[in-house]
Amino acid sequence: MSRKAERIEPYTALVVQPEVTVVEDRAGIKKNLDRVCNMIHFGVGYFWEQPVRLVVLPEYFMQGVGTPGKGESTIKDQMDKVVTIPGPETDQLAAIAKEYDLYIVAGGVCEEIPEFPDRWFNTNFIIGPDGDIVLKYHKWHIPAYIGLGTSPHDMFDEYCAKLGGDIKDLFPVVDTPIGKLGTMTCHDGCTPEVSRALGYNGVEVICHPGAIQEVEGVSEPWDFWMFTRRTRAHDNMCYLLGSHWGKVHYAYYPKAFCPGNSFAIDYTGMVLRHTPYPEEQVLAVGIDIEALRHHRTKTIHNCWVDVRTEGFRQIYEKPIYPPNRFPSGKPPRSLSDKVSICKEVFDDIYARGQFTPPAGYAPDEISALLDKRIKYAQDTGRLKKS
Repeated sequence: MSRKAERIEPYTALVVQPEVTVVEDRAGIKKNLDRVCNMIHFGVGYFWEQPVRLVVLPEYFMQGVGTPGKGESTIKDQMDKVVTIPGPETDQLAAIAKEYDLYIVAGGVCEEIPEFPDRWFNTNFIIGPDGDIVLKYHKWHIPAYIGLGTSPHDMFDEYCAKLGGDIKDLFPVVDTPIGKLGTMTCHDGCTPEVSRALGYNGVEVICHPGAIQEVEGVSEPWDFWMFTRRTRAHDNMCYLLGSHWGKVHYAYYPKAFCPGNSFAIDYTGMVLRHTPYPEEQVLAVGIDIEALRHHRTKTIHNCWVDVRTEGFRQIYEKPIYPPNRFPSGKPPRSLSDKVSICKEVFDDIYARGQFTPPAGYAPDEISALLDKRIKYAQDTGRLKKS
């Protein structure tokens, strides 16, 4: 006879929205780390009646990152401030996790790993109440036009050989006394695949660090950060806790570059809490895993029991953004390295008739248009050359 599930009592989760400073080296991390630690101390103390068991921190909260233009980060800039996990920075968070019996989800950390020391990965990790790292995830969907870190997909064969290529290796979920926890990062949530993989692996709470820019539409009226993540929560019938920067300090950014808008969304896609402003804040939300589990026993609006997979296989039979383009010895060194690969993607999408070109263009001319834009941007200081 199979073992019956044990009851999980409701608890409080914190979504931390700090000010972030873009640092130049590893020594500069301490200011950012000290700040989020104090905000955790605040939230745990303030919401004492239903104890805090889970904390979510935003992407790049330790180190920050520079986007296209004069402040663009190259691989050298980021390698000057990479950390190892575990390491002294994670030890500082681990001490708080042990003190308060917490799971802390830290996001978008620029990590150097021993298997591939010539590059950095955009890494999320979860620290358990005993202070140990119980899950580590490397961001999968790093946007080619703005994300420099290495995705496992960029060196897919090597990565899978050394770190595992099963769906549970690439998109891990950890079963804990507060539910099944998983994580995805920023652009991962813009398309369905990563959250669907987490859902397939049983996730009940998606902890979602982000650093999404206002120039891309964080706030109303577009607000794609919110409506796409509500969909991810609804599709997988799970909580989704989205943590974002409250404000940033960097010579080349407006302070509201990533303007808050952290949120907590329940397993029906309903927004429970939201910070619609670019300031520091700590959101607290009640998590009821038993209510989620009861919801999943119903067939109405059950987004898994009705999934019929056979008709969709052709979408994924052939690569779209090609794998293995940044193997060992060839890490992405600037943003133009990654976005240049999109020329091949455009050629394929237009050749098969999925996209129709604008008037006056033939399908095989779109990649040349992108190439022209890249060269102009490099020549005028808008993008750095490799």
